[in-house]
Amino acid sequence: MSLITIIVCFFAGMGAGLGTGLAGLSAAAVVSPMLISFLDIPAYQAIGIALASDVLASGVSAYTYKKNDNLDLKHGLIMMITVLLFTLVGSYISSFLPNTTMGSFSKCMTLLVGLKFIFRPVMTTRDVQENKSERTKIVQSLVCGAFIGFICGFVGAGGGMMLLLVLTSVLGYELKMAVGTSVFIMTFTAFTGSVSHFYIGGMPDVPILILCVLFTLVFARVGAKWANQANAKRMNQVTGVVLCVLGAVMLIF
Repeated sequence: MSLITIIVCFFAGMGAGLGTGLAGLSAAAVVSPMLISFLDIPAYQAIGIALASDVLASGVSAYTYKKNDNLDLKHGLIMMITVLLFTLVGSYISSFLPNTTMGSFSKCMTLLVGLKFIFRPVMTTRDVQENKSERTKIVQSLVCGAFIGFICGFVGAGGGMMLLLVLTSVLGYELKMAVGTSVFIMTFTAFTGSVSHFYIGGMPDVPILILCVLFTLVFARVGAKWANQANAKRMNQVTGVVLCVLGAVMLIF
């Protein structure tokens, strides 16, 4: 394995881990475009590696948020049902797309998500969620979960960000609760997506897979611990800057 490969995997894991731990973003939003851009890995395999990296990273982040009482387990489980089902559908359909389609989408999404966090930060409070009926919250969770799951499986990117937007803007979650619930759901969607990608497209480069998983896990833990101590404004700013830098670099090269 070359030094360039290790460096790319390190920075991919760092960006993905921080994005996951800080804002519940899918690791695929960072890992897959970096592997595609710098290591010429086929897009479908790169997304599989990214989703696999997301499993442990999201899991350890969810555990950290749960310890700090920032995870809605009940409604997270409800949304997860449709997310998982439609992740499989999206993953299958994406296997028929050319590399350039998925690669370009991932690069642009990384930059756009970063800009969103900087200029339109999520500052929702918990009051909105508390004022909704249980029936409304369940129906919204199922419908939104279907849409998010399809996007997650289809391009392997945007699922975490869309979960965050839905949980804050539609369901009215406070930012930290939204992030905690998002990473909880992404643990299972990432596992389902990665398994289906590997089954359909075959196993990717194992050393690269291991490096990405380890680096993403370490930085997700760091990001989650910091996020649970920071205020919402600072969380938005730091996450936005990290993703904007990564997105800009990948678009330039």
